[in-house]
Amino acid sequence: MRVLALDHGGARCGCAISDPSGTVVRPLGAIEPPYSPRVAKLVTEEEVERVVVGLPVSLSGAEGEQAALTRAFAAELEELLDVPVETYDERLTTRLAERSSREGARADEDSLAAAHLLESYLASRGGAPP
Repeated sequence: MRVLALDHGGARCGCAISDPSGTVVRPLGAIEPPYSPRVAKLVTEEEVERVVVGLPVSLSGAEGEQAALTRAFAAELEELLDVPVETYDERLTTRLAERSSREGARADEDSLAAAHLLESYLASRGGAPP
């Protein structure tokens, strides 16, 4: 199943996609607002079967204002798209993306964060290794 992961933010939304087998993840370019029509286009072009939106929670698991905005974005996508949309804990993905960037990864950090999110999501379901 091809999965699209989104790292939703105010200025940009990082994007990453899996191959159809759910074992290989690659970052895509980050998109800018308005997000929903651009995500819908990606879903169609890339034949996405599920969208996962990173949910920003604190290390303690508490949700703040950004989590509420992200949940609203995921709900908007759910209404717009014909594929399942879910949220997934994105703790530490930004730090992993920063490290990947320092180690030479060429994608933008928002999309690297989305790629780490997707790797974690797939690993939790028996797919791609973290």
